[in-house]
Amino acid sequence: MNELQSLSQIFNKRIFRIPDYQRGYAWQGQQLRDFWEDIVNLQPDRYHYTGLLSLKKLNQEESRKLGNDDSWLLDSGFDAYHIVDGQQRLTTFVIMLNEIIEFTCKLPDNNGKSDDEIYLGFDNIRDIKAKYISRKRPPENLIITYMFGYENDNPSAEYLKYKVLGQEYGGTIKETYYTKNLKYAKEFFGKELQAHYEKKGIEGINDLYRKLTLKLMFNIHEIKDDYDVFVAFETMNNRGKRLTNLELLKNRLIYLTTLYSNDIFDETNKIALRQRINEAWSEVYYQLGRNENNLLSDDEFLRAHWIMYYSYSRKRGDDYIKFLLRKFSHKSIFENIIEVDPDEEEPTVLISNQQDDDDMEIVSSQKSVTDEFLQPEEIIDYVNSLKETAEYWYYTFYPEKCSDITEEEQVWIEKLNRIGIGYFRPIVAVSLIPKLGYSKDERITFYKAVERFIFIAFRMAMYQSSYKSSDYYRKTREVYMENMSLSDVTEDLINTTNENAADAVRVFVTRMNKRFISQDGFYSWRELRYFLYEYEYSLASKYKLDKLSWADLTKVVKDKITVEHILPQTPTKLYWRNNFRQFTPEEIKTLSASLGNMLPLSQSINSKLQNDSFDDKKARGYSNGCHCEVEISKEDSWDAKHIYDRGMKLLSFMETRWDFKFEDTKQKEELLHISFVNDGRDIPPEITEENITDIIIPSNDENMDARDHVTALIMGWASVKDEAGEIHLNPDRCTKLYTRFTTDVMSGILPDAKDAKSGWETRNHYFYEIANTDEGKLYLKMALSAENIPDDLKVICEIITEHYPPRVKRKNWKWRVPFSTKLVDVSKSTDEEVICILNDLYAEAMQFEKQVVDIMKE
Repeated sequence: MNELQSLSQIFNKRIFRIPDYQRGYAWQGQQLRDFWEDIVNLQPDRYHYTGLLSLKKLNQEESRKLGNDDSWLLDSGFDAYHIVDGQQRLTTFVIMLNEIIEFTCKLPDNNGKSDDEIYLGFDNIRDIKAKYISRKRPPENLIITYMFGYENDNPSAEYLKYKVLGQEYGGTIKETYYTKNLKYAKEFFGKELQAHYEKKGIEGINDLYRKLTLKLMFNIHEIKDDYDVFVAFETMNNRGKRLTNLELLKNRLIYLTTLYSNDIFDETNKIALRQRINEAWSEVYYQLGRNENNLLSDDEFLRAHWIMYYSYSRKRGDDYIKFLLRKFSHKSIFENIIEVDPDEEEPTVLISNQQDDDDMEIVSSQKSVTDEFLQPEEIIDYVNSLKETAEYWYYTFYPEKCSDITEEEQVWIEKLNRIGIGYFRPIVAVSLIPKLGYSKDERITFYKAVERFIFIAFRMAMYQSSYKSSDYYRKTREVYMENMSLSDVTEDLINTTNENAADAVRVFVTRMNKRFISQDGFYSWRELRYFLYEYEYSLASKYKLDKLSWADLTKVVKDKITVEHILPQTPTKLYWRNNFRQFTPEEIKTLSASLGNMLPLSQSINSKLQNDSFDDKKARGYSNGCHCEVEISKEDSWDAKHIYDRGMKLLSFMETRWDFKFEDTKQKEELLHISFVNDGRDIPPEITEENITDIIIPSNDENMDARDHVTALIMGWASVKDEAGEIHLNPDRCTKLYTRFTTDVMSGILPDAKDAKSGWETRNHYFYEIANTDEGKLYLKMALSAENIPDDLKVICEIITEHYPPRVKRKNWKWRVPFSTKLVDVSKSTDEEVICILNDLYAEAMQFEKQVVDIMKE
């Protein structure tokens, strides 16, 4: 371990290269932000300890392998080094310094000046570039040698030179996950420097340069031999952004190529194998990073490939990498055997969040595996397989990019992604590999069977996500190794789904019951959007025209909805109150939450528009919307019968689409929860505008805030009820927050005490209270006061709270709330809508009161 050195000292007569076993540039926003702030906040007279920099000095033969562009500088007395640990920090330093140089040269004051005329601090740009960035071989200046970079066969090498450091004539540069990080870092520092310059001027830029080159201090550790290098790489790279398991494995495989004796595997073959490993990893990272907006997980891919390549089941989430690191171990070469024991202690590995991996099943096919000497051919075969499958793994996420399959196949893989492909992604990737020779029809039949299995077993029955996973993981390998056909797996899926269908339907009905108890109904069913999208797709197929985007349907935007309750959840408009006037508020909520009332929208709308009348909704967009909307727009009105009929229609579609049967109409009605629609009840007289607007609505006083206005509305509503004898308003106990009243029925159950004063200092020990919160929400509750309550009244209160238990139970209670409605947001409601909401809350309270009467009768 040497003394602390600054970057100015570190870059003295040295060339740095990032070796092929290293990962690429992995730093992203958070790491860059921390690095930038460390430098900006560093006091001018202080130093910043930046950590350990582990280097391996290359001997003469190793140095000559770097490339012809470097040899002239080596002959001039420079030494070449591999960076073993610290390359992320050193790369960041070079990118930031290069951006400082470019920014300074572009300043208006430096227009027309040469590099030796522009200064940062006391150093001119020409000397800074020559020390830290690149040098040109004199006298022709045709050969450019970079002081820092990647080895030449790394895709990041060209990108760093041409796209980050600005060398001209780069041509087409292949981009990967790592090159995208290089690009981001360059843009990050460019923006930060501009903002810093606007605050601090040129002196601020000079200050950054001095801090960067003179104040960041490293401990330098030189590693002597290759064994130490590879061990150091695995153990040291835990301080910054941790190595992924794919990065660890690459290092391990390259290390193993150095261990074979020349009589088994000569130097030429070692170089070729090392090159093949690098090419495989380059292809893998290219495929995983092809979509720069959604980079695929490398650890997820590595685990999926392990599933298809090795017949080994897992016990824990990291068993796959432990298996691989034991399989490809130096012991398997030096000791001629390999012991694979999942419970043996291993180096730290990374467990990533698996997007599709739902498999939490604990299974283990065997305790350990003993194999013979690890032949180089095994490494070759494994690496070739990894390279081959990466492309088809990518196509499982983006089937539209695969030109080797038909549009129908693409459609079905897209369906699998929408519904949640889960543990089937590895076998779908296998199905796409050309050498296995599966036909279009075989693949489509298989994809349909997978989608049907997922919908019935997981989306209807909600089976545990690991159900049958180990079985289909094993089948994945059997298909990949050509020991089983894809058709065999398809047949097994069909039979399994057929066997489970009846049970799945019963579980679906039971689970839906719980959703209706919470009043959410079908709206809270996770797969509602997928189901409605499939119904829309069936309509679109008839007209050969897509009108609904899956991305738009599943987009989450505040205060916007993409699936609408046609009958609103809280119907306040006169239209809805008339069309459903024969039903109780509870029944209306159930109707609103039933399947037939759910409608996908081609364009999201503000949630407040849900309360529009049916004619307004049609005019707003149904007529020109998606096929589902157009279908609804053809109806003249929307009432309970329409909800029932459409619900039955959608369940029939479900039967046809996923090839199963409900037991009978009764089971369908149980699922929809609205059989009361057909009970033949009398329909009360039509509601008129006068019924709703009897209340004196307060004028919009400029000095009255929104909460005061709602309070005035509540008091007006309560006054009308009081005059009609429905309630007894107690103005002395009303505030901005609470409007309190009693009723004859409840006062008959809980009469006034003769002398005792309640918590409200009244003789009555209960109140109905309409709460007007400062968030613009209303709710109605019934509160009980135990303060000074006579024993006979307390007994009645105990009976009520026995049937309607409070959330917190205390023996010596002072207040209890046996009944409360849900909060209703009225912050954007019209006055008329607030009155209708109050009527609904009151109706719920009266339903509660009726139930209390029945309890007391018993």
